[in-house]
Amino acid sequence: MLLKKYHLYEFKDKLPSQLSGGMRQRVALIRTLAVRPKILLLDEAFSALDYQTRLMVTKDVYEILKNEKITTIMVTHDISEAISMSDRVVVLTKRPTEVKSIYEINFEMENRDPLNCRKSPKFSEYFDCLWKELDVHG
Repeated sequence: MLLKKYHLYEFKDKLPSQLSGGMRQRVALIRTLAVRPKILLLDEAFSALDYQTRLMVTKDVYEILKNEKITTIMVTHDISEAISMSDRVVVLTKRPTEVKSIYEINFEMENRDPLNCRKSPKFSEYFDCLWKELDVHG
């Protein structure tokens, strides 16, 4: 049972309003994984969370997705989130949307998780490249 595997079983009888935002995110992910999808789409999955919760939840979600070996497409406007969570980042153009570039993300570390990636010297290199790709003027 996924709830036991990911330490949420004791909250099985709680209402969503009785759970923290991060816990609701994890429960929603586990509920989705229960049907054994071949691919998962996360569209701005962490945008409603405060920064600290967002960091912790990305770590938990990353570990769950790796453990369950599920291919995931994550849509995000957060460059740091994209880099720390992904093996590959696809940068899209403005409308009409096309693929502008694809970056392979490789931190070459044993205990990779989103928090460890953010500490790596490679993180800022990836960030700088992606920021330039976005062609944001300001």
